[in-house]
Amino acid sequence: MSRIDAFEAMLARGQDSEMLRFTLGNAYLDDGRPAEACTHLRRAVELKPDYSAAWKQLGRALAAADEPHEALIAFASAREAGEANGDKQTLKEIAVFERRVRRALEQDADAAPDV
Repeated sequence: MSRIDAFEAMLARGQDSEMLRFTLGNAYLDDGRPAEACTHLRRAVELKPDYSAAWKQLGRALAAADEPHEALIAFASAREAGEANGDKQTLKEIAVFERRVRRALEQDADAAPDV
């Protein structure tokens, strides 16, 4: 049984929690399935709105799902939660991921043909 199968089985048994959703979202992200990751990470932050690590991972999943503007919104929520909680390491990581998304957006804008 894969990690994802094990976590999905726990969820099916009614063991829903922000930690399970975070872990499941990470497993899907690691498996290259960002859309599924987004579903679970969104639920994690619904269950615990100040979960900065889940917001950060949601941003990463959204970026991987080619949703850069949504990713930046999630990173902003991650930053807000991280600042409120004093999550200094998460704040550093968010800054790195935000820069990557902004850089990709700039490159896309530069590559777009003039109309």
